[in-house]
Amino acid sequence: MKYLIFILFIFLPFSTMLSKDKKINVIVIGAHPDDADGSAGGTAIKFARLGHNVLFVSLTNGDAGHQSKGGGALAKIRRAESNEAGKRFGVTYKVLDNHDGELLPTLEVRHQVIRLIREWNADIVIGPRPYDYHPDHRNTAIVLQDAAYMVIVPNVVSDTPPLKKNPVFLYTQDRFQKPYPFVPDIAVDISDVLDQKIYAMAAHESQYFEWLPWTAGQDKNVPKDEKGRLEWLKSGRRRTIVPAVRESLVKWYGNEKAGKITDAEAFEICEYGRQPGESEIRELFPMLGN
Repeated sequence: MKYLIFILFIFLPFSTMLSKDKKINVIVIGAHPDDADGSAGGTAIKFARLGHNVLFVSLTNGDAGHQSKGGGALAKIRRAESNEAGKRFGVTYKVLDNHDGELLPTLEVRHQVIRLIREWNADIVIGPRPYDYHPDHRNTAIVLQDAAYMVIVPNVVSDTPPLKKNPVFLYTQDRFQKPYPFVPDIAVDISDVLDQKIYAMAAHESQYFEWLPWTAGQDKNVPKDEKGRLEWLKSGRRRTIVPAVRESLVKWYGNEKAGKITDAEAFEICEYGRQPGESEIRELFPMLGN
């Protein structure tokens, strides 16, 4: 019986499952305070501008991500940066208090994620694939996969009401090839919001202008002025549209418009959540071309 219920949740028409106010609830979950920003920030801006609800979540407090700062002091800095980034993106930003560099796919963390997804009444859940150089990223993906079905099971995390619908779970784009490369099932044009995305990302000063340049041996090349920093960040974080993503853009926007798109974010549908058809994807992503 439980498998029949699961199948019904997977294939029930999405139009019958939207919240009554027709707002789409999106939650983007990353391992660190800034992960959601780079992978789905442009798409989040698009949702927010259309009046939908977006929550960014960091499963760790980022207390290990710096060459000279650390612990509670760094966690406080990174939480403040996330709050500012949230304002710039137009989204809600939540940072959990798990230690950076120590994240494991434990039952406790899974329950944290299930609660967040339920409390947000999520229609879409976005996060990384489980193939990545960083263990925190990999373990974030595992936690999301483990939560994908459990969010509708009443007797799991029973202190928070289960969802009445199974969300669509999506992976964000990455460059990793093994065991298989990223598949861009959905691609969103973010050309017109790229500058806002970069400005919002720049709120994470300790990361984009201190820690990450230091790890790459580029810390002496970081500009001192805000304009120079924004241009530097844009040049380094702007993602080239690869052929597979361009093909996906053609599918969703048509040949003519897709050919003019300069910047995009792409997503792969996870097998463990709801499996939407094309019409449902267009309902879920109203910014796509018609």
